[in-house]
Amino acid sequence: MAARERLLTPRFLLVVASGLCYFMAVGMLIPVVPQYVKGPLAGGNVGVGVAVGSLFVGAVLLRPYAGRIGDRFGRRVLIIGGALIVAVTTAFYGAVDTLPYLVLIRLLSGIGEAAFFVGAATMITDLAPEHRRGEAVSYWSVAVYGGLAFGPAVGEAVLGDHRFVAAWAVSASLALLAAVLGTITVETARRVPTAPHAKLLHRAALAPGTVLFLGLIGLAGFTAFAPLYVRELGLGGADGLFLLYGGLILCVRIFGARLPDALGGRVSATIALSCGAVGLTVMAGWRSVAGLVVGTAIFAAGMSLLYPALMLLALTAVPDSERGSVVGTFSSFFDLSQGLGALILGGVAALGGYRGAFAGGAVAAAIGVVVLQVGVSLRSRGRAGPTGAADRVPA
Repeated sequence: MAARERLLTPRFLLVVASGLCYFMAVGMLIPVVPQYVKGPLAGGNVGVGVAVGSLFVGAVLLRPYAGRIGDRFGRRVLIIGGALIVAVTTAFYGAVDTLPYLVLIRLLSGIGEAAFFVGAATMITDLAPEHRRGEAVSYWSVAVYGGLAFGPAVGEAVLGDHRFVAAWAVSASLALLAAVLGTITVETARRVPTAPHAKLLHRAALAPGTVLFLGLIGLAGFTAFAPLYVRELGLGGADGLFLLYGGLILCVRIFGARLPDALGGRVSATIALSCGAVGLTVMAGWRSVAGLVVGTAIFAAGMSLLYPALMLLALTAVPDSERGSVVGTFSSFFDLSQGLGALILGGVAALGGYRGAFAGGAVAAAIGVVVLQVGVSLRSRGRAGPTGAADRVPA
């Protein structure tokens, strides 16, 4: 029994390692793309939002289809193909010299992003014992948020004095390494659906996905505008800030990996959204380096729990043959939050500055708390009865 319930197997860790390389590649570009738009491409804050968000707009177009592909043909093809697409398109970033062309190529990168994320995240849940699925998602999200947090520090270091070509090259190389690791993965056993699903979007993921969308809009503003805001405060770069964010994410995800399973998805998500709203409010209201650091720490605590908690809710009582579709639908809301969020908060920043963008993210997270309590809570009661057992993965 113990062997069957083991979680951190070599196969599991290989997928996490591939994910870490991939998200380091994506994370590297978080501070680089805004500076490329503001500098060589001579764009403004709205242009930054469009360029940052276009990656996720491309991804959201493919996510639900990627889930279908993963359920029918396997997760491995998505991991390898997605990472290769991102590697190739990132290598061409330096070949464009106008904002529309950069947006177009980042839309193509988003297609690869969707494929890789769905394939790897679904394989992670395939490899996890059912009663430890929330813990598995927490470990997987170490790769996701660790890469997105530490990647910017690497990006700032490689970029240096506007060495954009070097940044594109290193990012593309990391994505290629993720694809190479993907070739070593072993396809997971699964029930292949005998007929296609009637609907493209899986119903089980809609309510948790909506809450994820609201909770992560602030992350779009943080990643797009923190690299620019630190310079407004007189700091040389955002690498230290992203290292703080990443370090806190890793601490909570590693040492608190069992919290979503222990507390339940709804409680964990409520805590996460509340911390996210408070952290962004501190950043918006306290204009100083100290305010930015304190706000980032609180914000990171919320972001570390949000995705695993809501994924846990989305996957409850879903058959194996539909898991890829659920992950594809659910993760589409991540892309929507980063794509639309960057566009929306880019407009807010153009009118009210970077602190206004942080405030907008805080408002979205607060709305997410309300939606969670009203929408997801009612969905859970309807499925699990008065005990609310659907908040937890069955043991």
